Order: sequence, then structure tokens, then C-alpha cells
Amino acid sequence: MRVQLLPFGGDDNGPERSPVLPYCESLAVGPYTYRIRTTLPNVAAGLQTLYGDFPRTDTAAFVDFDIALRRHGIFPGRRLSRFCFDGRDQFGPVPVEQAYASLEWGMNWCVSVHCNEYLKLHAAVVASDAGAIIMPGVPGAGKSTLCAALGLSGWRILSDEHALIRPGSRQVVPLCRPVSLKNESIDVIRRFSRDAVFGPPSLDTHKGTVQHMKGDIHPESHAAEPVPIRALVFPRFSRDEPQRLRARPRTVSFVLAAYHSFNYSLLGEAGFRAMSHLIEATPCFDLVYRDLEWAMGALERVPASAALRQSAEMA
Repeated sequence: MRVQLLPFGGDDNGPERSPVLPYCESLAVGPYTYRIRTTLPNVAAGLQTLYGDFPRTDTAAFVDFDIALRRHGIFPGRRLSRFCFDGRDQFGPVPVEQAYASLEWGMNWCVSVHCNEYLKLHAAVVASDAGAIIMPGVPGAGKSTLCAALGLSGWRILSDEHALIRPGSRQVVPLCRPVSLKNESIDVIRRFSRDAVFGPPSLDTHKGTVQHMKGDIHPESHAAEPVPIRALVFPRFSRDEPQRLRARPRTVSFVLAAYHSFNYSLLGEAGFRAMSHLIEATPCFDLVYRDLEWAMGALERVPASAALRQSAEMA
């Protein structure tokens, strides 16, 4: 089944229209396939807006993750929804108005919990012709805001949540999905570019207001080939500190990257070897910024890893 691509309403995306229901699609997202089903209009509208250009697969074929967003409860006055994985409720009910954010968080959870063939870092990942920059960070560090601005400025968004690194390699596997923005960052990106396309807002979540920006806006957004890693940059937004891009010692970078990994400990010795292989030849930096244009200029100046420079010289 193919659904009609309809924009989510509001001034930024054209007039609001009712989505086609029920929504049932199998989406190829990086190396994984999600089958997503819902009868919730706001979730279907968000999917049509933010995933309308993603490759589709046969809904009857094998998928990695089978998920559904459904109404919860029997009383019409209680507007609740639940996220189901393989037919089972995973997180308990949330208000319908927060259901789209719940879907995106659930899709993150699928990869975070079930996929351990890669070393996984909690990081935004962007790429230019010079290679991929991995930006690990805690929530609120500004990595998603910077990722969104870079994507709207010609960089390729590889991920807003997971850096997937094959053990023994210095390449990152693309997992492009919408960029999650929260609270002030939403208006920052709206002011930054009128080209930003947003899905439905989720209000009053435990993270505040959450809204996702379309991430597959580069001509090669859905290319599956791994991308050589140029550098690891640990960003941090600060209104008060001086802006700076500073090299970080590899030993300290190793510890911090391991802290930001979903499965470093779970992989055991393989995780240690994979992280060591990555860090020993990858330049690492701290980035403190308050101005997006300055931060993007600083990232343009980040030097490539020795392995990446050697590969470019041989080409």
C-alpha cells in the first residue's frame, strides 16, 4: 500500500490536510526496515511529512521492527496513545498530543536496545565531501541544533541519534531520520532557515516541547554506503563561555566516547577494540559555541584523520 504524501499543517508547510488512514508502511531507514502502523491522524500526518521520501518495502515482507501507535483506553474523553513493539505495549500510555514524539523515541529505542552488530554512540552525525563528523553529547549540549543547521546548509545528515560504527573500521553507517529539536531550538532553526520542514509539535512532554525536522534533505540522504570518519567533535552550547574549537587528548576522548556509547560495555573486549581502533587515528575536539554560523565555520576547519587524508591522496 502506498499512501499519498500530505504536508503537516501550519504556516511552514502549507495548508493542513487530513492524512490518509489507516497508515501502514514499511520504511527502509539506513540498514533497518520499520513497519509502522497507526490510526492516529497527527502521527500519520507527521510520517507523511517527514518520511514521505524514504524508500518503501513490501509491507508483507520481513522487517526488523514492527511497531504501531494506537489509541489507549475505552473512554472517549481520555485521549491517550501507546507505542507497541511486536504487538506489545512498551512504555505505557502517553497523551495523543505527544504520540508523534513517542513514535520517534520508540524508533530510537528499537536501535538502542536491539542492534549490537555496531559500536553505537549517542551522537549526531553529519558529512561533507571531507568525510563524516561524529558529535557525541548529552541532551541539551546543542548537537541536534547544530546538526539541523548544518543539514540546512548543504551538509548531509547521517543521524541525529546514533553513530553506527562497524567494529574494526573507521567508517560510520548512515541512519538518516528526522532531527529532534526541543524548546528554544525549534525557533532557532525556524529563524535560521525558511526551508526547514517540521512535523507535528508534541507539547508538555518530559523534555518540554518537541518537534522534529525533516532530515533527508540532501541528494544522497538515502545512500547506504558507509562514510569515512573525519573527526569526533564534542559540542557544547554555552551563552557565557568564549567560543572555541580545541583539540582533546585521545585518552580523555576515549573515556568520554565510551560514556556516550549505548553498548560499549555490552560488547566487552570487542567494544574496547572497536573504540581503540576508532580513537587512535581520529582527531578529537571540544567545541564550545553560542553562534551557529561560527560553529559551522569551525567545523569546516576541522582536519581530517590521517587515514582519510591518505585515502584522498591515493584517489
